[in-house]
Amino acid sequence: MHIGELSRRTEVNAHQLRYYEAQGLLEPGRNGAGYRVYGPADVVTVKQIRHLLEAGLSTEDIAYLLPCAVGEAPELVGCPELLAAMRTRLGRLDDQVDALTRSREALAHYIDEAARAGDETRHGVAQ
Repeated sequence: MHIGELSRRTEVNAHQLRYYEAQGLLEPGRNGAGYRVYGPADVVTVKQIRHLLEAGLSTEDIAYLLPCAVGEAPELVGCPELLAAMRTRLGRLDDQVDALTRSREALAHYIDEAARAGDETRHGVAQ
């Protein structure tokens, strides 16, 4: 099948499919005219990529995981590359959660301080 058909079957636009190819996630064949040619396994691969992207993994992480992926969902078998990549990603997510928590606490503090200062000003305390 050509890229348009793969796009229709996976609901992923052709631009994204070419991006996946550039990232090494898809490896289409070429026909005599040089057009990309995809097989049924590529439909599964694109669906795996989409699910893994939805899980917050980068295309770099996914490149490591795809050899360990089985089925559309995908189910990931315990390849060493898989576990290392997923642990690294989980660590990055934990770091982001920590940073967001600190930002939230700081913002909440500023809001409380501003509200308190506003209350004091309205009641004539801070004059």
